[in-house]
Amino acid sequence: MPGPTRWAGISRDDRRSERRSLLVKAAFELFGEGGEAAVSVRSVCRESELNSRYFYESFDDTDELIGVVYDEVAAELAASVTAATTLPTDDDRALLRSGIRAVLDFSSTDPRRGKILFTEARGNSVLAARRAAARDELRELVLSGSTRRDPEPAQRAREVTAAMYAGAMAELANQWLAGQLGDDLDAVVTHAVRLLLPEQNAPDR
Repeated sequence: MPGPTRWAGISRDDRRSERRSLLVKAAFELFGEGGEAAVSVRSVCRESELNSRYFYESFDDTDELIGVVYDEVAAELAASVTAATTLPTDDDRALLRSGIRAVLDFSSTDPRRGKILFTEARGNSVLAARRAAARDELRELVLSGSTRRDPEPAQRAREVTAAMYAGAMAELANQWLAGQLGDDLDAVVTHAVRLLLPEQNAPDR
């Protein structure tokens, strides 16, 4: 464990903030590599080189810590999807394609992120609530990507497509990360777009 001089010259608030960041980083590494079972007070403290007193300075338990890890990764995903779907177009298919690719790219670039967001601890009540909120946010991000004002039936069709996208992405990402969908990302994205927004059912412009 680091000696007391580690925090010399650093304010109390900054010390606490830095320790909290170290704990979150350690939990990300452990959760992303070994799943929920790998995250304990002892393992997080060992990974971060902090003692348990500092753990309880920032978190009540590991569920709270895991929730913070999830929130940080989900915020990064939201930023990626926002960037991908903020396009100078009102083409629903292009927006949907960009949104799907953004999720799969984000997940596979660092599989730990996909594991945290989509595959691990599905029975954890803390993460279940967060995953529901993240699903709603994905839906809203896709809907907000277009500035077109459609007639009500067409707008309703876009809302249904966005809801299907948000609901399907977790399982699609899960299967992609598991290698069940091959290694051709373009093909996976193309098939997903066709299923979610079939050509023949696309609303008239």
